[in-house]
Amino acid sequence: MLSEPRSGRLASWGNALLAGFVSPDDAALAIVGDDAVHRVEGLPGETDPVGLTLALGRLRGLGVTGFRVALPAPGHPLGLSGPPDFNARALEAEEAVVGHGAAYGLVPEVYEAGPAGDVHVEVVWHCLPVREAPPADVPSLGEAERELAEALREATAVLSRLDVAASGPVAEAALDAYRARAHAGRELLAPGYPPRAVRVLELAQRIGLLISLAYDHGHGGAVSASEMAARGAALRPVERVARRAQVAAYNAYVEELERGRP
Repeated sequence: MLSEPRSGRLASWGNALLAGFVSPDDAALAIVGDDAVHRVEGLPGETDPVGLTLALGRLRGLGVTGFRVALPAPGHPLGLSGPPDFNARALEAEEAVVGHGAAYGLVPEVYEAGPAGDVHVEVVWHCLPVREAPPADVPSLGEAERELAEALREATAVLSRLDVAASGPVAEAALDAYRARAHAGRELLAPGYPPRAVRVLELAQRIGLLISLAYDHGHGGAVSASEMAARGAALRPVERVARRAQVAAYNAYVEELERGRP
C-alpha cells in the first residue's frame, strides 16, 4: 500500500481534469507517472486502443462526471458494484476505476519488459460497462478518518505485543525513503481535493507501510506457527481498514459531487 495504485492516479488526476484544475496533457502526464505509456481499449466508438488524453475526453463526452477507485481483495469487493465480469477483472488486477455519471469502468492490465532497474512498463486500461449502484463497503471520508485513528493504535499494539516490528537495514531504508518522500511535499492527490482527503490518504499509507514491513522483513519474536498465525489474524483487519480509507480518500471528489458541492 506504500506505492500509489495506478487507479488512484487515474481517478485523482481525471477528477482534477473534469473539475478544470489541470489541462488534459498535464493530467495524462501525471497518470502515466514512471510508466512508459498508457492506452485505453474498448472505448465506445473506438476500434483500437487510444491515448489517455483522448480517452478522458471521450469519457467526459459520454457523461462521466467523476471517477471512483476500487481496491478489491479476495472476499472483499471494496469499491465494486458489478457486473460479475467487471468485478472478476478488477479482482484479478486488484484495482479498478469506476465512472460516476455514466456506467463505464476501467481495469488496468500491466505489461513489463526489461531487466531489473530498467523495466519498460506499458499499461492498457480496459473500458467495460459497470452497474450503476453504490460501491461496496466504501466509508465516507469522516468515517475513514475515525477508523484509521483506531487502526493505527491497534497496529502499533499488535506489532509490539507479538514483537514483529520490522527492523534491519532493509526496513530502515524503506522508512527513510518514505520520510523523504513525505518531507519533499509530494502530491498525494491532484488539485481540487479537500485537505481532509490528503490527510486520510497519508495516514492510510503510513499504516500500510507498517503492515507491509511487518510481513516482509522477518518474524521478530513471532517464531512459532501459532504466533505467526496470530499476527496475520490481528493485522488483516487493520489492513482492511487502511484499504477502505485509501479508497475513501480517492473517492472524496465524487463524495463532494453527490453532496452537491462542486
